[in-house]
Amino acid sequence: MEYNTTRSKMLMPEYGRNVQRMVEYLVTIEDRARRLRNAEAIIELMGTLNPHLKTIEDYKHKLWDHLYQMTDFQLDVDAPYPAPKPEEVFKKPEVLPYPQSSISHRHFGKNLEALIAKALQETDPEKKQGFTQTIGYYMKLSYTNWHKEPVHDDMIRTELAALTNGELQYEPGGYRVYFDTRTNFKQRNNNNNSRNRGGSSGNRGGGSNYGNNNGGSYGNNYGKNRKFNKNKNK
Repeated sequence: MEYNTTRSKMLMPEYGRNVQRMVEYLVTIEDRARRLRNAEAIIELMGTLNPHLKTIEDYKHKLWDHLYQMTDFQLDVDAPYPAPKPEEVFKKPEVLPYPQSSISHRHFGKNLEALIAKALQETDPEKKQGFTQTIGYYMKLSYTNWHKEPVHDDMIRTELAALTNGELQYEPGGYRVYFDTRTNFKQRNNNNNSRNRGGSSGNRGGGSNYGNNNGGSYGNNYGKNRKFNKNKNK
């Protein structure tokens, strides 16, 4: 019995042991033209075994690179693509720069500090208060996700004031925007009149329906009962 410990190392396990054996035999072929034909056949088999690679642009180039890797970069054929170099294939990516700044309130996250800085820079009082209310809603959501319990508005108001040294004051229960009553008085009256007309017409319609549904049926039943009583008296 042959164990994996005695077999050759699989350089690309995703293609399986049988493809690895084909590649090992490919390197031993001395005829250059025949070696190229066998390499092209192995490329077609590799594409069949991994159909998801066909969604990649220029996937043939990717398969040839894999074939070179499976031969430990020892394959010598007239391939349609240049042979890759080991230092290019196994090049390590550059290290990503991670932020080193500390977060004072971790349960609110880094985004809260950016939102507070944006709100403090706002000069328009109306927009600044809108930013404050949005920050308060975000704090309530973050607090609930972190502690898994409800939070009171007064607590958010106190904590936001402490974070901003009293510059941002969260209003519990929502923030109301007040309009000029002189410019919107006529529009509000029109809306109220429309609602009143709709309600009165609905009531009149409801009364007529009641008469049709109940009064009509009552009259029909009354007539039938009267006729039945008349015959009974006879």
